[in-house]
Amino acid sequence: MKKTVCKAALVLLCVAMAMPAMAQFNLKKAVSGVAKAAKAVTLTDEQMAEYVKEYIDWMDAHNQVCADDSPYAIRLNKLTEGLSDADGIPLNFKVYYVTDVNAFACADGSVRVFSSLMDIMTDEELLGVIGHEVGHVAHRDSKKGFRTALLTSALKDGISSNGGKVAALTDSQLGDLGEALVNARYSQKQEREADDYGYEFLKKAGKNPWAMALSFQRLKELQGEQKSSKLNQLFSTHPDLDARIKRMAERATAEGIAKPESAKLAE
Repeated sequence: MKKTVCKAALVLLCVAMAMPAMAQFNLKKAVSGVAKAAKAVTLTDEQMAEYVKEYIDWMDAHNQVCADDSPYAIRLNKLTEGLSDADGIPLNFKVYYVTDVNAFACADGSVRVFSSLMDIMTDEELLGVIGHEVGHVAHRDSKKGFRTALLTSALKDGISSNGGKVAALTDSQLGDLGEALVNARYSQKQEREADDYGYEFLKKAGKNPWAMALSFQRLKELQGEQKSSKLNQLFSTHPDLDARIKRMAERATAEGIAKPESAKLAE
């Protein structure tokens, strides 16, 4: 039986999620409360890398990772063949066997796809989700978001960054970090750039870039279906889906790229 993903696992939602106004307000209050402390702290790239590794290792240890011979892992490995790096950042892919419908990419290039998302998406739709998330990794949005969450949540009680080994995070701190990442959001400019990167990333790897438009179309359908409160919570506030579908579809059409035969796109 699939398990529900750990509390901290809902990070960097598969495509940028908008938060309700009240949630945005509360997050701003939380961030402002530690802003002065955060500004006083600096983290080197080496320290950041240690924290990212600690976080993804903790995530992999606290969620059921599909074995290499699992149908989910076999499908994802085949799907991502040739997707080796994002602007020099090496990528690695795993599947979490959980009930949550989600996926995320961490600043170190670790991409985690949830089995329940794979259950409801075609290969092309999954590629679109992955392409977009990889775009945030390539443009260092994921790194910036992780750093902000780290300084304003898990380490808000104080951190020494004067060199040397960073302090290990407790389970509680890792939970706080996950909560902050859930509530993080990207700017419209970052989202647009991640879409564009994902499109080119897939095309250069020999994948059909129609995947971008198709993934957004599927998310729009999920909004309408509202199969569960959890699914509705994840996707009901997703911004500008129609505009993003249109832009990606028009780009592929203008370049003369054929849409996958099995794919459907609403007019």
